[in-house]
Amino acid sequence: MLGANLTKDGEVTFTVWAPKAQTVEVHLLTDNRYIPMERDDRGYFICRVAGIQAGERYFYRLDGEKERPDPASRSQPDGVHQASAVVDPHYDWQVTNWSPPTLRNSVFYELHVGTFTPEGTFEAIIPHLPRLKSLGITTLELMPIAQFPGERNWGYDGVGLYAPQNSYGGGIGLKRLVDAAHAHGLAVFLDVVYNHLGPEGNYLW
Repeated sequence: MLGANLTKDGEVTFTVWAPKAQTVEVHLLTDNRYIPMERDDRGYFICRVAGIQAGERYFYRLDGEKERPDPASRSQPDGVHQASAVVDPHYDWQVTNWSPPTLRNSVFYELHVGTFTPEGTFEAIIPHLPRLKSLGITTLELMPIAQFPGERNWGYDGVGLYAPQNSYGGGIGLKRLVDAAHAHGLAVFLDVVYNHLGPEGNYLW
């Protein structure tokens, strides 16, 4: 699996596809360590590092020169140009027996996270869920939330496709919104953009 994958015992497997690179290292910012990665015959570089905690910032260094964020990052807490962060995938879901409505019976409400509330965050939407439910909708459709440059954006020039926008509250904020929506009987859909990347913060080189 691409990206930084944290296990329960504190080991992280870093995997990145860089077929044109001769060498790739993980740069761990906490103690300024560079960890060499091993290349396989398909151009993937992999390494396993013990003793890593969620929140650890890291870059990939290509050929001893270019330092780049992880293109499969789950979190860009300081924006598209800065270090990626290791994420703990565990979350204590409060709603565990969720059953979505059928597509035939779904009524969608398209919502832009950054402008729906003054705060412009995932969690700021939660107090409004009862009102949205009262409109007769069954499903929230969030306009693109993949990490993009800046604080506010339509979202169609995202570059961190696996990282929910940091200014919206990141992955934790998104999970809390989804959990709360399910508690109100609402499904959540994502508007996603996979056919292109935005020009700023696109570090696939």
